[in-house]
Order: sequence, then structure tokens, then C-alpha cells
Amino acid sequence: MNNTFVNDVMSKNVLTLEKSSTIQEAAEHMKRLSVGCVIVTDNDSPIGIITERDFVIKVAAEGRPLFTEIKEVMSSPLITIDPEETIWEASEAMKEKSIHKLPVKENEKIVGIITTSDIVRISSVGSDSEMRRICDQILLRMEKE
Repeated sequence: MNNTFVNDVMSKNVLTLEKSSTIQEAAEHMKRLSVGCVIVTDNDSPIGIITERDFVIKVAAEGRPLFTEIKEVMSSPLITIDPEETIWEASEAMKEKSIHKLPVKENEKIVGIITTSDIVRISSVGSDSEMRRICDQILLRMEKE
């Protein structure tokens, strides 16, 4: 896992919508494409993200109307990672920021996304000795904190 890079694991199926799109439009696109988030853009430049969790916390729980613009409920600034970073670095960033979806940014463009599910999936295909080594590294890091 330490030698696996973000661009080896990331999904390239990324939904981007302009900040003036509505919550309903975002939800419809997410359903159609079977994705769990939307990257919010301002003139094609990524500025934020809306996740399924945002729909629960910022939309449903607050009773926002479906015509609300997505810029009103997006999480910003957008936390991203470079495609050449390792899966370990992606995991660390997700842990530190308490996020489950990490957009991959290259040359100011979002080129993919890596999720906690992606990391769990590739972790589970490693050999037992590889998993033991990863677990040992995690435990060592936890002891240092």
C-alpha cells in the first residue's frame, strides 16, 4: 500500500457542477451517475464539494428548498491531493481532515477522486504479511500521537 499511488486507485468518474446549480440538479446528476459527491466549480475552477452527508446535514436537517444553489451548502475550501501522492498520504490527509472523499487535482483540474472505500478495497487485497505490516505502521503512528 505504501508504494501504491493515488492515480492507481482513484476513480475518474467525477461529477462537477457550476456553483449556481441547484441542490435538486446536483442530486439528479449524482443519482444518474451513481456517485456520492459533486465537485463545485466557479468558471470550471474547483472551489468546493458536496457529499451525501452534506445532503443530510445541510439540506434535509435544515429544511432547505431544492432550488437552493449548491454554493450555499458546499464544503470549502476544497481539500485535494496530487495524483502522484501515495495511498498512505491520502489516508493520512483523510484522517487529519475527517473526510471520506478526496478529490485528485492536477494542473488546477480535478482528474479523479479517492474515497475511504477505495482505500479499504485495496487494503483488503494485500497479502496477510502486507496487511500485518500496514497495521503495525498504523499502530506505531497511533502510539506517537
